[in-house]
Amino acid sequence: MFDRRVRSAGSLQTDACASEVVVLRRSAARLTLNTVVHKEIAVSKALAAFSFGLVLSSASALSPARAASDVDADEARFRALYETLVEIDTTRSNGDCTRAAEAMRARLLEAGYAPEDARIYAPDDRPRDGALIARLHGRDPSLKPILLLAHIDVVEARREDWGRDPFELIERDGWFTARGASDDKAMASVLTDSMIRYKREGFAPRRGLKLALTCGEETPDIFNSVEWLLQTNPETLDAAFVLNEGASGELDAAGRHIALQMQAGEKLYQDFELVATDVGGHSSRPTRANPIHRLARGLARLGDYRFPVSLSPVTRAYFERQRALAPASEAEFRALLDDARPAAEREAAVDRLWAENPGWNSMLRTTCIATMAQGGHAANALPQRASANINCRILPGVAVEDVRKALQRAIDDEGIAVNAIGKIPVAAPMPTIDARMLGPVRDVAESLWPGVAVVPTLATGATDGRFLNAAGIPTYGLSGLFHDAEGPRSHGLNERVRVRSLLDSRRFLYEVIRRYADAKE
Repeated sequence: MFDRRVRSAGSLQTDACASEVVVLRRSAARLTLNTVVHKEIAVSKALAAFSFGLVLSSASALSPARAASDVDADEARFRALYETLVEIDTTRSNGDCTRAAEAMRARLLEAGYAPEDARIYAPDDRPRDGALIARLHGRDPSLKPILLLAHIDVVEARREDWGRDPFELIERDGWFTARGASDDKAMASVLTDSMIRYKREGFAPRRGLKLALTCGEETPDIFNSVEWLLQTNPETLDAAFVLNEGASGELDAAGRHIALQMQAGEKLYQDFELVATDVGGHSSRPTRANPIHRLARGLARLGDYRFPVSLSPVTRAYFERQRALAPASEAEFRALLDDARPAAEREAAVDRLWAENPGWNSMLRTTCIATMAQGGHAANALPQRASANINCRILPGVAVEDVRKALQRAIDDEGIAVNAIGKIPVAAPMPTIDARMLGPVRDVAESLWPGVAVVPTLATGATDGRFLNAAGIPTYGLSGLFHDAEGPRSHGLNERVRVRSLLDSRRFLYEVIRRYADAKE
């Protein structure tokens, strides 16, 4: 593929045909939406042949057949939308979520949404932290809507690290690359595009749909619009359930689709501070009460501590599927899943699984590790204070205070204080994941990727779903994006997503959401 950094025909070093296609693509993203619609038909065949890789037979199996030119123009609109969103800087330092939200709102209004059904919400004192809330009304007003959630803020990205503008979308060798190309503007674009398509098609779902494009997921300690909306405008997020980021698909080394995850629940994030103190003194007259030594001994004991293994219905289903997907560890999975096995035997099996894949251990228990330590105030003085940060990822349903008490017992030293840092999150139960939720996912996944395994999973990281689950709104992670072992490089240099994967995700989520929204109770 060609590098999309090139902005004019004169600077392209390739043949005339390729030049025409690249320039048409870039200019299409810059035109207004109405102009794009008129231009797209003329270039649709070239666009499709050059890079869209559209598999029309799969698309027609999921929805009514359309003319190829209509499909191509529809996809061109999506690519323009995606590029626009990605290229708006939404970092905490210099970005503007409100600008990105307004750009997506303009497209919804263009598609026919009433202004009152697509609104921007932002605190008066944080005008750049706006969130977009849009609604497609359902036929049955007695049914709560489905909330489609994606965050549009991104982590910092420095030009000097990337060697170019990280907010310029590049397509090359089958990849889209830019900050936010994957996390989470890929899903934000797909969900916005789906809402546009439903409106254009006149789709009137039985159950309504809400779209929430939010800000602050990456920096919730400063501001998080999901948390803020729940506090100030809870009706904007009220829903029967939520589809959110947090789960993806797995490709093998040959690029085959192996497994598609659907997340039900996520671990809580909580930091604790360990503190040891003393009066200090001159370093030439050491005492036994050295806070650094004391803290080090406590940390060593904590490093040896293991929280108990706990299987939920979701993680049990996950590891049942892993028996087939990872046959080399089948004996360990069998021991783990056998409740009649002695505890020591199950723990030994988990230790072997941990060595094979640290993520498996994280799904099975609460984890707490030291991430930072500091102590002392002068090179020639006995320390008066030593402290360490302990980062815990807590299983759903486990109270933060219970974890704090477990840490205190593990350290086994009353002279070391253990204190929770910041706001204490609510311990929320895991959402139920049953045939009602899994059925549409399995059906659509099988149509797109025959033979792919659909695997329920627990997220070991944290998303905005933690606020919604705590508010009693079941939140599920589902993206339809597939990654290889290297992953999308989220938060890192050259964040990326496969072009084919993004376009497949668009088809997948559009159809799954449609089936959820029109399902009979």
